[in-house]
Amino acid sequence: MFFAGRGAGFLGLSMTDTKYIKGVVTSRRDISAELWVVRVRPQEQIEFKAGQYVTIGLGNGAKVVERPYSIASSPHEPELEFFLELVLEGELTPQLYSVPVGEEVLLRRAAKGRLVFDDASGHPNHFMIATVTGGAPFLSMVRLFGARLAEQGPPPYRIAMLHGASTSPDLGYEEELARYGREYPWFDYIPSVSRIWLDPEWKGERGRAEDLTRKYLDSFGFTPADTTAYVCGNPDMIENVKGVLKRAGFPKESVREEQFWVAPKRK
Repeated sequence: MFFAGRGAGFLGLSMTDTKYIKGVVTSRRDISAELWVVRVRPQEQIEFKAGQYVTIGLGNGAKVVERPYSIASSPHEPELEFFLELVLEGELTPQLYSVPVGEEVLLRRAAKGRLVFDDASGHPNHFMIATVTGGAPFLSMVRLFGARLAEQGPPPYRIAMLHGASTSPDLGYEEELARYGREYPWFDYIPSVSRIWLDPEWKGERGRAEDLTRKYLDSFGFTPADTTAYVCGNPDMIENVKGVLKRAGFPKESVREEQFWVAPKRK
């Protein structure tokens, strides 16, 4: 297993490569055997909008293996937080999973992504649908609005987040987001578990995110005329939710999405 080193030629790269900066892993929280949260302190500040992603890389010799990961932290925080899932057959996450606190990774200097909060449409309602790690960009948005409360007051929006997972530990941030749902009148959090036979103590919503989307659109009174929808996570879920939203009358420009991988085309 290759780990990021601290000496010259970091990761086998010339540090004249201006695409990257170093980042030190400062903390880690294991959620399950396949899910974990890390915080990374970049050597230089990376500017980003809530909802965007940063590409993380590790190298071996002159090669860098890199993947984009949505940022869960608020843009005002000095560290970047990532909610990660181990993909055993993947090129990067098996190595990334083994990077200990105190070691370094590579970070692309420029954050990217178009899954940012829609404050230009004039919509008062914003409905976010996610599976597992797909909740990270929406957490960043809610954290940002929460951090602004003291100076700017509550946001002029109603925000709801439907967050689906197989079991409740896979939600990752259920306790924090549920607390925001209790504390912030403008925010509702709906966690849902689909494999209830594996989580018999779960007392919350049950079912897959796509199967609950229309229920909560109607429950909150969200309509195509006054709502922006955001979808992030499993590509099959995204396609299913987009179908629900289309049938409900949502135009494409009112639906924003971020897929975590590209699903194979169905024959």
